[in-house]
Amino acid sequence: MRSRAETLEFTLLGLLSQSPLHGYEIRKRLSAIYGPFRALSFSVLYPQLRRMLEAGLIAERVDESTRRSRIIYNITKAGEKKFAQLTDLVNPESWEDDGFEARFAFFGATSSNSRIRILEGRHRRLKEKAELLRGELERDGMGLDKYLEEWRRHSLESAEREIAWLEELIRTERK
Repeated sequence: MRSRAETLEFTLLGLLSQSPLHGYEIRKRLSAIYGPFRALSFSVLYPQLRRMLEAGLIAERVDESTRRSRIIYNITKAGEKKFAQLTDLVNPESWEDDGFEARFAFFGATSSNSRIRILEGRHRRLKEKAELLRGELERDGMGLDKYLEEWRRHSLESAEREIAWLEELIRTERK
């Protein structure tokens, strides 16, 4: 998934593969995946849904059983096929921050081999990041502001915690 739009398409297909949803519910579930600080606006969500409708990946129907009618989106056979293909696609975007969150949210639909490759890629990426951060902190006279230095220390600790978590996931996945 080379762009945010492709990552969003993957995530939407994953959500709709679980059940049909209306726009507000989709946005709530996206917030659950990405966290409350990266809220997705409706001005991004609805154009993406429109593109997916035009591509035949999803369908819509109007639900008038409530006071306000709602458009309910559901995945089509073509969407299910594309989602299945994307779950087994493994590339560097699969383990970068945005891509990893989306991929991990749908690990249950991903083959074991692909899960291991993604986890190992994420592990390698974080080991590299930790080494860079460690090197920056160890250099003398770097001239870092004390707050920037503290942020680097925090980032290193976070990376090390995630590395340990990934190592446990990889061990479990290999069993």
